[in-house]
Amino acid sequence: MRDIYVLTEKDLRGCVSLGHDTVAVVEDAFRMLATGKVVMPPILSMDIPDAHGEVDVKTAYIPGFDGFAIKVSPGFFDNPRIGLPSLNGLMILFSAKTGLVEALLLDNGYLTDVRTAAAGAVAARHLAPAEVETAGVLGTGVQARLQVEAAHLVRPFRKVLVWGRDAAKAEACAKDISSRLGIAAEAASAERTVKDSQLVITTTPAREPVLKAAWLHPGLHITAMGSDQAGKNEIEAAALARATIYVCDRISQAEKLGELRSAREAGHLTDVMPPELGEIVSDSRPGRRSQDDITICDLTGTGAQDTAIATFALKAARAAAAGTLIKA
Repeated sequence: MRDIYVLTEKDLRGCVSLGHDTVAVVEDAFRMLATGKVVMPPILSMDIPDAHGEVDVKTAYIPGFDGFAIKVSPGFFDNPRIGLPSLNGLMILFSAKTGLVEALLLDNGYLTDVRTAAAGAVAARHLAPAEVETAGVLGTGVQARLQVEAAHLVRPFRKVLVWGRDAAKAEACAKDISSRLGIAAEAASAERTVKDSQLVITTTPAREPVLKAAWLHPGLHITAMGSDQAGKNEIEAAALARATIYVCDRISQAEKLGELRSAREAGHLTDVMPPELGEIVSDSRPGRRSQDDITICDLTGTGAQDTAIATFALKAARAAAAGTLIKA
């Protein structure tokens, strides 16, 4: 007989939130990735076009961690039409010593939301200008709100601009951000959002660029996190070539699923091996060098982040006596 923790989304929301502690956990995961010792297989990704859906499976073993997570993350983007969320999923945490199941995290994608936003904060901390007056976000969903909140933890800006294809959703998103952070926020065109901001986050499932190269300007940092499957593309390919530095979370993923794939298909960065975010975090490769640099970070999401956040969540749940313990 062995004990297995079963943690629901409600349990996890009660003991894990987006904050400096979760940003630190994800930052450490990137630092470990840079050592070359993390075992992280390619993402298993399946498109389900008939339902406008996709499913990703991610995992990683991080030396020194007691366990490793396997995450199943479906995204069915027509669900809101029938009153269901677009994203859900779960994580299973296994013992790294015995392979036995330690916890079942029925988070419905909550932990993915937190660790993805935390990764955006890591990118902003190491690549955004030291002073950010205005931040912009392209997209109006959950991740748009969380990414802005995460970036504000490390670069406390005073104003936010929001763009979305649906003007009403952009207005609602801006209102939520303003209420949450206590700062000014308003809807704006995509062009103005980029041109008037020093830090921009793209959070859309776009398959045609929503951010144009002509809008780039000195002192701009962009975190792109929407392109995580082949066919997605948020940023015009020429923008990556114009950037002072372009950074991936994982090159092998970005060249298949992220903005790097689209850029190389357009003939850009074909002979360049960009740095990975973990290398920037660990100071093995340089990040932003001047206030006028243009930086872009391409986040496709890594299994190392999932193992890190799942391990953190189980520890927090145990400390809070949350969840249900079952005998298996």
